[in-house]
Amino acid sequence: MNLPTKITFARIVAIVLMIITLFVLSVIPGWKAIELGNTGINLVFLILFVFFVLACYTDHLDGYLARKNNQVTDLGKFLDPVADKLLINSLVIFLIAPSIFAPYTTNQIGFNMWCAMLLVARDIVVDALRFIAASRGKVIAANIFGKLKTVLEMVAIGAVLLNGFPFRYFDSSWPQGLHIVDFIVYLATLASVISGVIYVVQNKHVFKEEK
Repeated sequence: MNLPTKITFARIVAIVLMIITLFVLSVIPGWKAIELGNTGINLVFLILFVFFVLACYTDHLDGYLARKNNQVTDLGKFLDPVADKLLINSLVIFLIAPSIFAPYTTNQIGFNMWCAMLLVARDIVVDALRFIAASRGKVIAANIFGKLKTVLEMVAIGAVLLNGFPFRYFDSSWPQGLHIVDFIVYLATLASVISGVIYVVQNKHVFKEEK
């Protein structure tokens, strides 16, 4: 196992430990996390945000090292998307209902449930498509909407983890009931759906039975 693959594997282990920690915190009786002044940011969610940023950085780092040192392996190709989906989708699901999954928080904004369902469903469809293509020796390259979706999704998750900070300070200039963070989540979802449709349309030949 080379260095890039070790970094990817370490990221997967860290994400699993993150999920376990969040579960343990949610069932500890009387556990109450600290809120940072008037920012509305919960300390646990701030730590989650830092972890999320570091995980996203290591995702870039392992790919960069693998390409630079010519250490791209089949194991690395398999583990990298697993780590990405595990990180993104676990946080998206967790943030659907903070009051349920993180009862120690107060006034924490959540991730729109329908957007979360679309994001997770899109990943399942695209991953299935890639799996079928790989089984036939074909590679499906990422499109510009897929990359845009990833960036917007990361920004949306980060903003929700920080309880809308700093965007919520500008919410007063928007129509009542509409938050900038919600708009970012909608944009990420739109880019995700569009990229998923493009993947399927451009690679529909993958579903045809080989003779």
